[in-house]
Amino acid sequence: MRQGLDDELYNSVQNYYDNPHFSPRERLAAEYAERFAIDHTAVDDDLWNRLRANYSDSELLELTVTIGFCVGLGRAFQVLDIARDFDVLWSKEPPHDHGDTSA
Repeated sequence: MRQGLDDELYNSVQNYYDNPHFSPRERLAAEYAERFAIDHTAVDDDLWNRLRANYSDSELLELTVTIGFCVGLGRAFQVLDIARDFDVLWSKEPPHDHGDTSA
C-alpha cells in the first residue's frame, strides 16, 4: 500500500473491492488478506493464480508472512484482552457474551 494513507482512505479499506483509490494490486492484496484472516481455506486456485499473475514469488512470500503476522498478532491481542483503537471481528463466529446477563 502507498505510504501515508489519509484517514478517509484508511477508514474505507473494508470497501477495497470497489474503491477506485486502491490500485488493482492493492485490492488483490486486500482480498487475499481478508480470505486468509476469515477463511484461509477460501484461498483457492483462482485467487492464487491471480496473485501469481500480479506478484513475484518474493512479493507473495512477503505478503503472506506479513498477513500471517498481522492476523496472529491481532488474535494474540484478542486473547490477552489488549485494548484496540477499533473493533474488528476476525472470525465468522458471533461475539461471545462472557457472563453478561443483563439482556
